[in-house]
Amino acid sequence: MAQMTESIDDVIHRYRDMVYRLAFARMGTKYDADEVFQEVFVRYLDKRPKFRDEEHRKAWMIRVTVNCCNKLWNSSWRRKTEALQENLVWETPEDNDLYCTLQQLPMKYREVIHLFYYEDMSTAQIAKILHRKESTVRTQLTRARTKLREILKEEDYV
Repeated sequence: MAQMTESIDDVIHRYRDMVYRLAFARMGTKYDADEVFQEVFVRYLDKRPKFRDEEHRKAWMIRVTVNCCNKLWNSSWRRKTEALQENLVWETPEDNDLYCTLQQLPMKYREVIHLFYYEDMSTAQIAKILHRKESTVRTQLTRARTKLREILKEEDYV
């Protein structure tokens, strides 16, 4: 494995949006996403992993983000706290509607929807990163789309 020589600033700049969006999609709040975001890049600094190529680095970032989200979800601290209500401000009403609609999906569906549509990953790549079978990822995508259609139909968007 060749050591990829990039400054931490370059790595953060390249992956900050992807890590934050995934953390936000999984956690559902800005505060939790901020915490996960910081943890991912602290781990990157601590470990200084070596990567074969940029795709390997991206996969590592996604996997660590998912692991940090899982760790936060399962923490005893989280089980003993009450979620804060957020008043998020979106650029357009459509963005707000999309956020609210996606939040109604179970996390496993939000996760695959995010990686497929926002990170432009194939089902094979998603399966590898999330340690799931490719057929499971395809099924989850199909179910997520069906659920989204149902939600949108209920809200008279379709």
